[in-house]
Amino acid sequence: MKVIDFETIRNMGITPLQCYEWVSDMLTKKNETILPAKISMKPMNGVFYNVMPTVLLDDKRVGVKVVTRYPERNPSLESEILLYNLENGELLAILDGTYITAMRTGAVAAHSIKLLAKKDFKTLGFMGLGNTARATMKILEALFPDREMTIKLLKYKNQHEQFKDIFSSNKNLKFEICDTCQQLVKGSDVIVSAVTVFEDDVCEDECFDEGCLLVPIHTRGFTNCDLFFDKIFADDVNHVKGFKNFDKFKSFAEVADVVSGKVPGRESDTERIIAYNIGIAIHDMYYADKIYEMSGKTPEITLNPPKDQFWIK
Repeated sequence: MKVIDFETIRNMGITPLQCYEWVSDMLTKKNETILPAKISMKPMNGVFYNVMPTVLLDDKRVGVKVVTRYPERNPSLESEILLYNLENGELLAILDGTYITAMRTGAVAAHSIKLLAKKDFKTLGFMGLGNTARATMKILEALFPDREMTIKLLKYKNQHEQFKDIFSSNKNLKFEICDTCQQLVKGSDVIVSAVTVFEDDVCEDECFDEGCLLVPIHTRGFTNCDLFFDKIFADDVNHVKGFKNFDKFKSFAEVADVVSGKVPGRESDTERIIAYNIGIAIHDMYYADKIYEMSGKTPEITLNPPKDQFWIK
C-alpha cells in the first residue's frame, strides 16, 4: 500500500489540461460505475463529514473518499481517499484528497462551461475565490488560450487581489472587482459560485441575463433560479433529487447524458442554464488511480493483518 501525500501529488506536474481530460474521460464512462449518493454527517454546527463510495467497473477500482469541513481550520475543507483493487480487494493507496478535490472540482466546472455556455462567452463572474475557483480559472485559460475574457470578481477580504495576481501574466484577461452579487451576476455570460455557505438566495431573478450559465459548485444561494431557468443539469440525479425544487425544474438531465448525445445541451443563446455539479466520487477515484499509476517509486507501506481467522486467543 502506498501513502501519497499532498506535496507528492502537487509536485507531479499534473497539467490543467490533464485535469480536464480525466474528468471528460470519466463522464463518458459514468454508466460503468456504481455510485451511491454521498452520506453526510453533521455532528456540530458548521462541521461535516461526507463519505463518498464508488466502484469503477471498467477500471477495476473501488474507492472511498471522506471529506471533512471545520470552519476554523485552514483550509476548512480537507479529504482523504482509499483506493482498492476491485479484482482482489487489495488496498492500493491512501491519498491526500485536498489537491484532487480542488482540481477535479475545477475541472468539472470548466467542463460544464465548455459544454453548456454560449460558444462566444466572454464575461465570467466568480464568487468564492479560493482553491476551487482558481483551479476552474486555470483550466479555462488552458482550454481557451486565445480568448479575451472579462473576469468579474466579488470582493472578499483580499482574495480578489490574490486571484488577480495569480492570473496577471495572462494579457487576455481583464478584471473587474464587484462590491455586490447583483453587480457581479448582471451582465455575466457565466456565473461560477464556489462560496460554501449562503443562508439565502443572493440575487433577484432579473439579475440573470438571457443566455447565462450558472455553475453553483456548492449549490447554495440560487434556489430561485430553479424555478425559472430553462434547463438544469447535474452530475448525478441521486445527488440532487432531494432538492426542494427538484420536481419544479422545467427540464432536467445529467451532464453525462449530454456528453453521450442522449439529450441536447444548450440549444440557443437565450436559454438560461444551471449546472449543479455536486461533486461525485467517480472523478476522485479516477484521479486517484491516475496518480497512483504516476507515483512510481513512492515508498510502500505494508499492512499486516493476522493470518489466522481466529486471532483472539
